[in-house]
Amino acid sequence: MVSAQAVPASVAIAFDRHHICTVLAEGEADRTTGRKVNADDPVRIASISKLVTALGVMRLVDAGVLDLDRDVSGYLGWRLRNPAFPDVPITLRQLLSHRSSLVDDADYLIPLGDTVRARLSDPRAWDRAHAPGSDWFHYTNLNFPVIASVMEAATGERFDALMQRIVLRPLRLDACFNWSGCSAGRAAHAVVLHRADGSVARDDLKGAVPACPVQPGRDGGCDLSTYVSGWNGGLFSPQGGLRISMRDLARIGQLLGRGGKGFLSRRSFAELVQPAWRFSGTNGVDEGGGQGGVNCAYGLAVHVLAGGPPPCADNLFGDGRLRIGHSGEAYGLRSGLWVDPKTGKGVAFFTTAVPDAAPKGAHSAFTAVEEKLAALAEN
Repeated sequence: MVSAQAVPASVAIAFDRHHICTVLAEGEADRTTGRKVNADDPVRIASISKLVTALGVMRLVDAGVLDLDRDVSGYLGWRLRNPAFPDVPITLRQLLSHRSSLVDDADYLIPLGDTVRARLSDPRAWDRAHAPGSDWFHYTNLNFPVIASVMEAATGERFDALMQRIVLRPLRLDACFNWSGCSAGRAAHAVVLHRADGSVARDDLKGAVPACPVQPGRDGGCDLSTYVSGWNGGLFSPQGGLRISMRDLARIGQLLGRGGKGFLSRRSFAELVQPAWRFSGTNGVDEGGGQGGVNCAYGLAVHVLAGGPPPCADNLFGDGRLRIGHSGEAYGLRSGLWVDPKTGKGVAFFTTAVPDAAPKGAHSAFTAVEEKLAALAEN
């Protein structure tokens, strides 16, 4: 096992609408080889992937392919309902804003050969106490395999290729979901994710892309040639599987900072960032199952930092100013993309090997290390 005393890989970027500046790059991207991390190294960015997936949804909304308020059953080709509320349709707006009544108790990792439809037939996938579309927020990864399935069914394209076509290539980003679509040799620069004890968590690629970019079937197989678009949009991890460098992530931040200009219509951008839900004290559960915490206002896969009533604690920067973006947490990584929409200034950062029970920050429910990186990039 690699020593847990190694310096975690950390990168922080500051940007405005026109400039990008690296303010921190320390630690090793690969502890085995000793390769130092830099701002161009791709990393599995965790839940910030949700925001990027939402950009794809809004591109399809602008193209007239998707409707945020249509019953998604019409796209999927089968009836999607919470069994406790059989007459209440479920929409993309609800799925993107974590108000669909789905929960993660049935698991959101769906292997090749299984289907989203089968997974949602598990009673554990549903909150039977709160109807879809109610003012009840439950942060749920499973929403995003459903969203990606809708995108696939509406376009006939597999999620990884679709996102390359409508989001990543138009923005000139060398990024990809589950390593599918990144440029040749990109894997040689991957950031290996370590847990706090030094063990490898993800992406120890040894210079080559994974032989299977998805969770293999129950028989261990990885034949994607017979996959039918729309059956399992979770294959390429729309909820957390984006691999992207901090420099490229900052370019997405610049897009947010300029109000989506040149990429999304004004209406779609406004729909994206306007809070679809606000914490009022007892109307939702945060990531991890608690109330309040860091999710106090949420748009369409866009986390809004603007303060809220106790026990809300989303003041990451300590200044109470509104920012939009998203946080990420998985496999020992903590990450953030945050933009002040008034000034266009923002930060993009990640760090690795963070303990599950990391100390909380001085002025928010985010971890101390996230507060430190946010302050470093902001200043």
